Amino acid sequence: MQNKLKVVVDAKATLAESPCWDPNNKCLYWVDILQKNLHQYSLKTKENRTFKFNKYLSSVAVRKSGGLILTLEDGFYFYNTKNDELMLLQYTESNQPNNRFNDGKCDPGGRFWAGTMDKNAEKYKGSLYCMNNIFKVDKVLSDLSIPNGIAWDIKKKKMYFIDSPSRQILVFDYDMGSGDIRNKRVAVTISEGQGLPDGMTIDEEGMIWVAHFGGGKVSRWDPKYGRCLQNIYIPTSNVTSCVFGGEEMKDLYITTARQDLAKDELEREPLAGNIFCIKTNFKGAPTYQFEG
Repeated sequence: MQNKLKVVVDAKATLAESPCWDPNNKCLYWVDILQKNLHQYSLKTKENRTFKFNKYLSSVAVRKSGGLILTLEDGFYFYNTKNDELMLLQYTESNQPNNRFNDGKCDPGGRFWAGTMDKNAEKYKGSLYCMNNIFKVDKVLSDLSIPNGIAWDIKKKKMYFIDSPSRQILVFDYDMGSGDIRNKRVAVTISEGQGLPDGMTIDEEGMIWVAHFGGGKVSRWDPKYGRCLQNIYIPTSNVTSCVFGGEEMKDLYITTARQDLAKDELEREPLAGNIFCIKTNFKGAPTYQFEG
């Protein structure tokens, strides 16, 4: 890929995550989890707005009827950026006070999926939840460690999922009508020394794009054969997630983090925590919106 990687937001975020493309408003939403901030980057004005919260904010998606759906550390919420109105939908895991939500995303059926993890990253304390369009929340997977990237193929028949410490990208058969997943198997295994698989997106060819936390890159994979097709190297170690956006849906937006980097590492990686973009030769699958 000959296109040039560029910084679109000089954010220096502690833990930038959950990039979400809004095609109607031509903007990118993203969060800085540990700084408790939601951000909105406008493709038109090149400006980045910040909305502050008093709890960890881990994921964001656009609500089809207007506004946003978020996960704060303790549950699902609606948020309106125009009037700063925050509305609780449902608390989750009130019996596990050391857990918080992590990554989340909407599926093709308009449901919102999000995972939880222990705040100290203790293994097997987390779960994956799904909120449907009448706000019913179901626990879908248990005994997770750091639930992260989720993606659905363009045919709406498969769901891919990452629990980072496993180093695996799982694939399930997916039913768009019911939201059910079944027949779990391993699509891709990330080898030692490549960092941990973190956030993920997918293109129209069905190839998955995986951010490597501690690996300094985004990789493109053929999940049918578990084969790496290419790497995009990022000038910082902790690459957290990616999503397609832009006018043609060929721009890959990439989030990164300063978290876990020592002082000398930050001096060597001055672009850590920034939001990057590169124009690719591939069109991304759409970013789905919440139907509730």
